[in-house]
Amino acid sequence: MLTRVAVAGVHGHGATHVQNVLRLPDRARLVAIADPRPPADLPSGVEVFDSLDKLLTATIVDVVVISTPIQTHVPLAAMALRAGADVLLEKPPTASLAEFEQLSAVIAETGRACQVGFQAQASEATLHLAKIMAEGKLGEIRGISAVGKWLRTARYFDRAPWAGRRTLNGVAVVDGAVTNPLAHSTAAALLLDGSTGVDDIRSVETELFRANGIESDDTSTVRITTTRGTPIVVAVTLCATEHLDPTVIVHGSEGRAVLHYSTDTLELHQGSCMTSKTLERTDLLSNLLDHRADPAVPLYCPFDATGGFTRVVEAIRLAPEPVVIPEALVRWEGEGPDRHPVVADVEQWIDRAADELALFSEVGAPWA
Repeated sequence: MLTRVAVAGVHGHGATHVQNVLRLPDRARLVAIADPRPPADLPSGVEVFDSLDKLLTATIVDVVVISTPIQTHVPLAAMALRAGADVLLEKPPTASLAEFEQLSAVIAETGRACQVGFQAQASEATLHLAKIMAEGKLGEIRGISAVGKWLRTARYFDRAPWAGRRTLNGVAVVDGAVTNPLAHSTAAALLLDGSTGVDDIRSVETELFRANGIESDDTSTVRITTTRGTPIVVAVTLCATEHLDPTVIVHGSEGRAVLHYSTDTLELHQGSCMTSKTLERTDLLSNLLDHRADPAVPLYCPFDATGGFTRVVEAIRLAPEPVVIPEALVRWEGEGPDRHPVVADVEQWIDRAADELALFSEVGAPWA
C-alpha cells in the first residue's frame, strides 16, 4: 500500500520535496499540498489547501513534509504529529532550545517519527569519515572546521519577509549564515564528533558580522567545544567573491580529511598521499518510509540528534546583534536583485580561522 504524503510549503526547496515524492511512485503518493500560493503544475488528483490545518482536517495523510518558514516549523510539525502523521522537517528544525524541548515532548507524546532534513547525515561519505575517525586512522583529532564561502544576492534576502531576520513579529527566526544556509556544515561536524545530543555541547563562542542590510549574520565564526573536548570552528560567509562548495575539515595528528558534503566527496590527506572518492547518499524521505515499514531501521537524522545543533542556534539567538562590517572593507557588485557585497579577503580569513581553529578576532580579521 502506498504511503500517503503531503507537502507543506512548496516554493523554494519545497518544490524539490514535491518532485522527490513524485520520484517514488512505487512507494509513495502525493495526496495534497498546503501553501497559500499553490503552483499551477501539480499532477492531477493532488488536493490543494491554503493551510496545513485544513489539509489535515480534510485528508488522510501518513507523512507530512514541512518546508515552511523557520518560525512555523514547530507549530506545524506538532500539528502533523498529533494528527497521526510522521514528519520530515526541514532544517533548521527549531529557532530556540525552548522550541526544541517543546517539539521533543510532542514526539514523545505521540510516538510518531520526525526526521530532520540534514541531508549530509545520510551521506556515505559523512558516515565513512565518522568510521575512519572512530577507528583512529587520522590519529588524535585536534579539531574540526566547517567552512562555507558562499555568495548570496539581494534576491535571496528579498524572497520572503523572514529571510535575514533574527525575529519576526516578536517570534524567533534566527535566519543567519550559520543557522540556515550553511547549517549542514555545523550539523555534519557535530555528527563526525559524535556530539549530536543537546547535552554534548560544553560551550559556544560566537562572532557575528554582516555586510548586507539585514538583521542576521552573513559572515561569522563560531567555536563549539563539545563535552568530548573537541573544538569545532564554523567559519562562513555569504559575501564571498564566488560561490564555492562547502567543506568540513577534520584535523588529525596522522592526517587530514576534507568532506565536500554537497557532492558526497571525501578527500583523505596523509603524508604526501591524497585520495579522493565520491560516495552515495540515501534519500531522507526513503529512509523515513523504510523506518515506517520497519521501526528497526534507524532514521539517519532523528529529531533528538539535532539537539547539539540547536544549542548552537540558541547561542546565536542570544548573542549580541551582528556587527556591521565597515564600508571600506566591502565591495558591492551587480545591480538590482543581483546586487551583493564582497567582503575584502574574506576567503583568506576564513581559511586561517579554519586552519588555526580560531575566531576571526584571534586571526586578526580587520572587521573583528
